[in-house]
Parts: sequence; structure tokens; C-alpha cells
Amino acid sequence: MSADVTRDVSRPERSDERYAVVTVAASAGGITALGVLLGALPVGFPVPVLVVQHLDPRHQTVIAHVLGRSAQLPVKLAEGGELARPGTVYVAPPNRHLLVGAAGLLALSDSELVHFVRPSADLLFESAAGAYGARAIACVLSGTGKDGSMGVTAVKSRGGTVIAQDPESAEFKGMPQAAVDSGAVDFVLPLEEIATVVRGLVEPADL
Repeated sequence: MSADVTRDVSRPERSDERYAVVTVAASAGGITALGVLLGALPVGFPVPVLVVQHLDPRHQTVIAHVLGRSAQLPVKLAEGGELARPGTVYVAPPNRHLLVGAAGLLALSDSELVHFVRPSADLLFESAAGAYGARAIACVLSGTGKDGSMGVTAVKSRGGTVIAQDPESAEFKGMPQAAVDSGAVDFVLPLEEIATVVRGLVEPADL
């Protein structure tokens, strides 16, 4: 499926129904995949980007620094109680679930592991679905396991849009394949085309 599919995507007509958040999940192979995706999102991107990348909780993380070298947007570790601002990438800290609530208020949680992982893409996606409904986008990139497959169903059930990296193009296909198998995915795309589709959905049509 090519990036041209964005021409066939119906946009919300009222300005208050524009997409309001992009959520992204990755695991094994995800640092490279996230670098490609974030590197193609431009300065001034009009919504926040929330990221769950499975990390080794035993070590201090430099993921924000690493992704910041590829991204045009500022990248930071998410902090509980802060508001997610447009044009900024927020990454879940190691061993903390990242959730988003009303008006983009971020929360971190030490609650139990979900499918053996913390942070959990399922929890991030489900919280975004609850907070934003049809204004949420969920993307699943390279990774092992099935994290995110329940969350994308929640996003889709609330009218949001779901994108999965083409499993055949992913370094590790488990997570994107599980998302596809859920039946909730709107676009299955090569990694290099995902940012183009996201921009086509999020950026105002008159730009």
C-alpha cells in the first residue's frame, strides 16, 4: 500500500475533530524504526507524539538522546503530570507505563506488567483511545511479542486510525503482525512510508 492512500482517507470536517495525538509502539528493532519515522516528521508538527519503546529497566536510558539525533522534533522522557504539547516527542521511561488523559495530561504508572512488559503499548493506546477517541492515531513498528494488539483494537473501536509497519519489512515482525491479525489496522505500510501517511492525516488540508 503506497502513501497515495492518504488521498482516500476521509478527514474530520470540523476543526475540533482533527487528529490530536500520534502514539507509537516498538520493541526489538524499534530504535532504528523510530529513528526513520521521527526523522521524517517536520518541525512544527501539529500534535504530540507519544512513544513506548521496550527498554531494559536495569539500565539508565539514553533513548531520548539517541532518538533526538534522528528527529527534527524535540525528544524527551515523559514526566507524570505534564501536558503533552504539539511538536514534541514524549518517550515512556524504562519500567514505567505511559498513559495520556484528558487535555493531553501525561501519567506514569508502576502498575503490574502487561503481557510481561512495562511500559505497555496496550495501555498507552487504550488511554489515548479513551482520551481522544476518533482523534487518535496508533502506530505499531518492529518488535517481538504481541504488545499493542489489544490497544489498537481499542483505538479502532473509538473511531481512531491504526497504522502498522509491514511485517515483511520489519526487523522483528511479531508486534506489527499481531496488530494486523487483530483486524483493526487501517494501513499496512513499509517503514519509509509511515511518516508520509501520518502527515497526510494530521496536517491541515490547506497546508
